[in-house]
Amino acid sequence: MDLLDLKILKALQTSGRKKKAELARELGVAPSTMMERIRRLEESGVLQGYRASIDPKKMGLNIQAFISVTLSRHETEVIRQFEEGIRKTPHIRACYHLTGRFDYLLHVFVADLDQLGKLVKNRIAALPGFGKSETFLVFSEIKSDNGLPVPEDLLAEISATAPE
Repeated sequence: MDLLDLKILKALQTSGRKKKAELARELGVAPSTMMERIRRLEESGVLQGYRASIDPKKMGLNIQAFISVTLSRHETEVIRQFEEGIRKTPHIRACYHLTGRFDYLLHVFVADLDQLGKLVKNRIAALPGFGKSETFLVFSEIKSDNGLPVPEDLLAEISATAPE
């Protein structure tokens, strides 16, 4: 991956709908070069897709929370069943398997506290291996997910060593 690839990734994370010709003009390359670079980034799996950023409140999802889960048992089959259940459970935006005090951290969006309670009591607590949970309500989002960092120091390093 070179400087142009990193600049393309950074630009696409900011605006995935930007036309390739416009992106080529901004980065100072031919449209055919831009198309080839994006195709290569997609085929190599670095660029995995494009998605819309949706305002959860406008979808009626007014409560955002994190739920830590500790399993009661840690056998392979129990873990597999728990994770499969998580994948099938609506309103769970993301699930992370952790080290430390908790086994999993779930990021959820729901309409209200009643729906959050039902999600925890009726869906999550019913999953195989569930032991206990702790729920953390989000008061406000200080910084949202704007994509992966494209390290500025790497961009600068590649720029400095690039032939002119």
